[in-house]
Amino acid sequence: MLIIGPPGSGKGTQAERISERLGVVAISTGDIFRANVRGGTPLGIEAGKYMDNGDFVPDSVTNEMVRNRLCQDDVDCGFLLDGYPRTTAQVDYLDAILAKGEQKLDVVLQLTADDEELVTRLLGRAKETGRSDDTEAVIRHRLDLYHEQTEAVVAKYSGRGILTRVDGIGGIDDVTNRVMGSVAGAVAHPQVPAASGR
Repeated sequence: MLIIGPPGSGKGTQAERISERLGVVAISTGDIFRANVRGGTPLGIEAGKYMDNGDFVPDSVTNEMVRNRLCQDDVDCGFLLDGYPRTTAQVDYLDAILAKGEQKLDVVLQLTADDEELVTRLLGRAKETGRSDDTEAVIRHRLDLYHEQTEAVVAKYSGRGILTRVDGIGGIDDVTNRVMGSVAGAVAHPQVPAASGR
């Protein structure tokens, strides 16, 4: 499963709840990048240059990280990707990774929200957490990037008939209930794993 949405739409919170309810591992590229930035790793230093400006981390860095993560044993019974893929090139790369394991995505969930609501949310979060990458200019830049690049990803998955959209505005519990209701059909009849177990 994949969860897509603009910055501030609640992807991380909903990903954790979906992970708990479905018993699958949640994989957040943003969390992994931030952990590397805090740890001062070579990947973190490279990623931090882009994150501080609100830019996407290059595919060459992100793709390798995701490929390594999806090779770990805990994804065999399912996974939820949060923050990847963000471009159509990354969609193709993910398709190739999954095809090697005879897997494919069952459902792509898009959280939707109004841009101005998101700016307000993210500025509030920046004050609470002191995140240096959440100035208004950077937030609006990230939203512009989302609309320019990620919406093409949404269109691609919509064409495959596996996209479901959920309003991300409202109380956290309300959004979770909408999400679980929306994905119920797809997760009730998921793809049958290959005989190899991957």
